Amino acid sequence: MPLKEGFNSQVMFSEKDQREQLVKHLEGGSAYVSLESFLDAIPFEKIGQRPRGLPYSFYEIFFHIAFAQKDILEYSISDEYNTSKWPDDYWPSVPEPSSEEEWEDLKSDYFEDRRLLKDYILDENNDLSKPVKNSKEHSLLREILLVIEHTAYHTGQLLIIQRLLGVYDN
Repeated sequence: MPLKEGFNSQVMFSEKDQREQLVKHLEGGSAYVSLESFLDAIPFEKIGQRPRGLPYSFYEIFFHIAFAQKDILEYSISDEYNTSKWPDDYWPSVPEPSSEEEWEDLKSDYFEDRRLLKDYILDENNDLSKPVKNSKEHSLLREILLVIEHTAYHTGQLLIIQRLLGVYDN
């Protein structure tokens, strides 16, 4: 198939452009909605409810997203990383937080970890193709893509839960 007239097949994207694109996907809004766009739409009283037929609540899924992101961030950059136990550490032991303060702390921690990951991605001193601190086999790019894919997958589940609970209709 011939290239469209005026299309420049020689366009190159800088490393900075590529890093900014990764951050855009990390934050959501390109292929999936951002968590910020709906996270606060669910009333606290409903975050621990498991809709009929589902084995998890909104809280359980968001906890899992936040924990996995933190674990991957620490795996990638921490000198003091400790391997988490799958699946026990990745899922809460209860369907809801004990308080609104615990819920707010979880959300705050998630966004702070995402900010740290974003800053790490944008730092051109961090080579995307080299192994992360705690692996000889996994590159920083692989770990970033893992966070993006994982968050996208579970974001869809969060939206379905909100719909089933009657608090999301878009």
